[in-house]
Amino acid sequence: MSGAKRDWHVVFSLLVVAGIFAWSIVSIATRRIEQSPPGAIILHIGHWQLEPAVREAFDELARDYQREVNPNVRIVQAAIPDPMYGQWAATQMMGGTAPDLIELWKGLTRPMWVALINRHCIPLGGEIGRPNPYNRGTDLEGVPLKLTYRDSMRSGYVEELQQYYNIPLSSFNSRVFYNKTLLQKLTGLQTPPAEWRAFLEVCRKIAQARDEQGRAYTPIAASGSAHFTLIWEKYLFDVPTYGAFRQADFNRDGYLPNDEIFAGFKSGRLSLESPYYRAKLEMVRELGPFFQTGYTGLSRDEAVFLFAQQRAVFIATGTWDARSLQEQAAGKYELGVMDFPRPTRDDPEFGGVVEGPLYDYPAVSINFAISKTCRHPEVAIDFLMYLASRRGNEKFNRIVGWIPGIRGAQMDPFLKAFEPHLVGVQGFSDFNVGGETFIGWSQLYSLYQVGQIDLPTLTRRFNEFYLSQGAKDFAELKRGWRRGLHDTEQMLAGLRGQAMSAGGESNWVKYRAIIDQRQLRWELDRARQLQLMDAPEKYARRGPYEYSARAVERVRQSLQADSTGGDGGAP
Repeated sequence: MSGAKRDWHVVFSLLVVAGIFAWSIVSIATRRIEQSPPGAIILHIGHWQLEPAVREAFDELARDYQREVNPNVRIVQAAIPDPMYGQWAATQMMGGTAPDLIELWKGLTRPMWVALINRHCIPLGGEIGRPNPYNRGTDLEGVPLKLTYRDSMRSGYVEELQQYYNIPLSSFNSRVFYNKTLLQKLTGLQTPPAEWRAFLEVCRKIAQARDEQGRAYTPIAASGSAHFTLIWEKYLFDVPTYGAFRQADFNRDGYLPNDEIFAGFKSGRLSLESPYYRAKLEMVRELGPFFQTGYTGLSRDEAVFLFAQQRAVFIATGTWDARSLQEQAAGKYELGVMDFPRPTRDDPEFGGVVEGPLYDYPAVSINFAISKTCRHPEVAIDFLMYLASRRGNEKFNRIVGWIPGIRGAQMDPFLKAFEPHLVGVQGFSDFNVGGETFIGWSQLYSLYQVGQIDLPTLTRRFNEFYLSQGAKDFAELKRGWRRGLHDTEQMLAGLRGQAMSAGGESNWVKYRAIIDQRQLRWELDRARQLQLMDAPEKYARRGPYEYSARAVERVRQSLQADSTGGDGGAP
């Protein structure tokens, strides 16, 4: 080939490459102009929801918003994997490059999130008392935004800051999914029983069944952390522990957190031999053999795979898995949902301590805040209002397969079984006072779950380390509270400055409320707990809801006086 031809081929190749490059530049530029024409408002959304349906839902609602409200608005999503979301969010917020709308509460401790929210997010207190304009024409027209939520927007309120900072979108709950087809094949039942003893008998039948190749079936697919600890533990095994609060709730707030539980054990008012905890552990022992072998060390995906392969009949999980489980079952088997089985009040062993189902707090999550670096905060809040309208919220959650957070928004009929129990009990069995107690309890509890130690052994070994190591963890917990006073003082200084400069009573109300909750009340509670543990014979002789005959008589006289109009005598 002559030199001229070679040169021509080289030139031609370069021209082709240059032409393709120029075409790509023009195409990209044209595409961007189409997506973001001059004058367009770009809202960036950062979240950790990697499910394709979530991105689809945001895109669909964004198109609706463009068509119905503002054609100049464009939505750009950044979906960040949850293991790195906390670090990513903190870096973006502290670096001043946060997205306009950012999802909260993932990947960082709550105190860290509270600090970031306080510095980098816009308070929304002025918005939540106003009606949502996108509810016009419904029975929610004219209703303040916070009252349109199932939980009255409690999950949008940051208690530490005494302010509303985020707009939540979806509700979640957990129930037991089951393979209807396999259940009928192995037991002859169309639906599983809701009563504890009958449910155990069904599991026993399933465990005894074999397929054509002689392989056994697993009654319940589960994993250690994702299913047992977060779901079965919370929704079933913790239910009998509700009554423990009557023994150790000395601040009388109706709740029994880890520090009060430890004080109850240390003062002798509680132990693993208390009927509440004994019932829980006996229920674990009775149901444990029906989980798959080695479940304590298995991952969530392994449990879901076992259920999807029709080797297990039941799996407990939440609404976040509902859509994927439906898709896996399509054309293969019929999928059902049931509430958690529980003992009835006439149960010979547990009836005396099971007072009802677990109370499902109707919290609405998927919380989005507006960053202070947002260039169009008025558009950002308007878009969130659109998502939080009854129609918008219903459509968003229908696409995703979750429960709407707005009152009156219709959910997928399949999710009706996930309606929360608004009357029920709470469970109180958090023995995690600190690192040592967490490790010790986790190790012993895992051995008990798989039957390697019995209940007397668990009780003896737990008491040996909990009362000694727990005291060290409790002391460290107390030091942590004191260290946190520095952050509280900084927050109070900021609120005090706002109150002095802005005037009005609302800022002073927040200021006094935080002093009461974060300083005075905490110190009083800690002092009371130390008294209980140091001198139980003096301060823990009676439970917080036990009264002497003299006190009861005074109450009776006071009530009689009220009914007759007298003064009832001196108290």
